[in-house]
Amino acid sequence: MTNKSTLPYGLLPYEIGYLILLAAAVYYGQAEFRGSPISLPVVEAALLGGVGVLIGRCREEWQRLPNKSLFFILGAAWVALFCLTGNSTLGYIHSSSLFPWLLDIYTLPDSDVQFGFFMPFVVLALLWWKRQDLVARPAGLWWPGMFIMVLALFLHLAGFGVQLPHLSTAGFLLGLYGLTGLVWGWHWLKTSFFPFFLFGFCIPLGGLMESITFKLRLLVAFLVEHIAHLGLSPDLVRQGTQLMDAQHTFAYEVAAACSGIRSLFSLLALMTIYAFVTMKSPWHRLTMMVASVPLALLGNVARLCFTIFVAELFGQDAGKMVETKAGYITFIVAFGSAYLLANWLIKREAKQPAPIVPAPAEASVS
Repeated sequence: MTNKSTLPYGLLPYEIGYLILLAAAVYYGQAEFRGSPISLPVVEAALLGGVGVLIGRCREEWQRLPNKSLFFILGAAWVALFCLTGNSTLGYIHSSSLFPWLLDIYTLPDSDVQFGFFMPFVVLALLWWKRQDLVARPAGLWWPGMFIMVLALFLHLAGFGVQLPHLSTAGFLLGLYGLTGLVWGWHWLKTSFFPFFLFGFCIPLGGLMESITFKLRLLVAFLVEHIAHLGLSPDLVRQGTQLMDAQHTFAYEVAAACSGIRSLFSLLALMTIYAFVTMKSPWHRLTMMVASVPLALLGNVARLCFTIFVAELFGQDAGKMVETKAGYITFIVAFGSAYLLANWLIKREAKQPAPIVPAPAEASVS
């Protein structure tokens, strides 16, 4: 029996309720609610509710899957492990659970990993999108999946021992992936690789991210300096990530908060999702992922060049106003370039001839 709905887009009443809950989770997941006692319960309820909605939307596919009880029992035990012994730092977040620590990282003011908060919901949506492929072959226990869970456990133990919750986060997410392979087989593991791959964006990189973004800031300042010397601002001087005129009467810094640098990892995530959803060629997908770095740089260079152009024409105050108010230029340039690149790659795929499948030989009759 199928459920019929007269609501927009075929939504059911409980799905409308879930969307309200999801909106509340996004609202309470913002930086201004960091540390609020209501934030984590609302986010956790939204995640659990998302699993329920996914099962409801994929009712036919879900009924075809075996070992559902085993999945929930092992999954609950895995989550409980990280609730009880997930965080050994006990610093700013005085909790042994991994999840309050993660939410605190995601809601840091000016955090570079805020998009990690949304990735679990994106993964659930993509699992719905791939639902027919996931059950295209009979599912069953696949014991090698246990080795993935053991590796994930070692990652967690290493992270717990050296007080690096980042490793524990990687272990938790890898363990969930291995668990699905254990209870539903190799085909499930292979088909769900892309959605679970996006969980990698949930892992805070800590100091490694700062070292990467600092080098990118230096590169942006270097490029803007040389572009300015072509006629935009011939007397522009660079000192590290700072750009100023020869008289030091005005200065701009390629700060960590620059939208082009901060958006690098968000742009990488979005381009990865778009590439896997719209493209078939692994090389085209990889091209889109790699291109996120130069496109983020291009967007930030365009914004700073425009800022300097305005400052040269209308003065320092006008340049400062553009610097703080015109961050959208970064996104227009970066996402516009990404769209053009993706459109070109998709057209290349369409022009490629389909593989020729030989017809089966007819049996001869004697």
